[in-house]
Amino acid sequence: MSRYEIAFSGQLIPGAQSDAVKANLAKLFQADAQRIALLFSGRRIVIKSNLDAAGAEKYRATLQRAGALVEVVDMDMPVEEVELAPPPTETPSAPVAAAQAVRPGRLQVAPRDEYMAAFSNVDAPDFGVAPVGSDLQDAKAEPVAPAVDLSQFSLAPVGSDMGQARPDAPAPAPDTSHLKLQE
Repeated sequence: MSRYEIAFSGQLIPGAQSDAVKANLAKLFQADAQRIALLFSGRRIVIKSNLDAAGAEKYRATLQRAGALVEVVDMDMPVEEVELAPPPTETPSAPVAAAQAVRPGRLQVAPRDEYMAAFSNVDAPDFGVAPVGSDLQDAKAEPVAPAVDLSQFSLAPVGSDMGQARPDAPAPAPDTSHLKLQE
């Protein structure tokens, strides 16, 4: 007896309106807008799994009426075995070996597995590891004062008027001699 799963990738049936389908699915799943937005993210999301054929067809028909295009996948389907190509031989060709032998300080990279075989002839610098406590930052050059030509300027003698506005002289105090106090 085969088991099936229902998956949704955000695709709609032809002619369906996105807002209407989102509203239908929100009502169908009793979900909030955030969960419905997750369904329409474009990723393949399994809605229900481990269904029999009748249950899978029922889900497919219900979601299709709501406007969603779902995928029904047989979970018992055999998985195809893929045979990987053998990794390249460990001995590099003569021109590559000669080029690497001529250039000291270059790193010889060997692939760790067949997936990394594409990186077998990488020409990379051989960066070492500094001992503990080493200063890894380059030394900074001392700052140099800029060469500024000040020959066009001169100094005024002490106490000279530099064009500053002088304050107004204070106004004389009013004459109050004619005023008397009565007792």
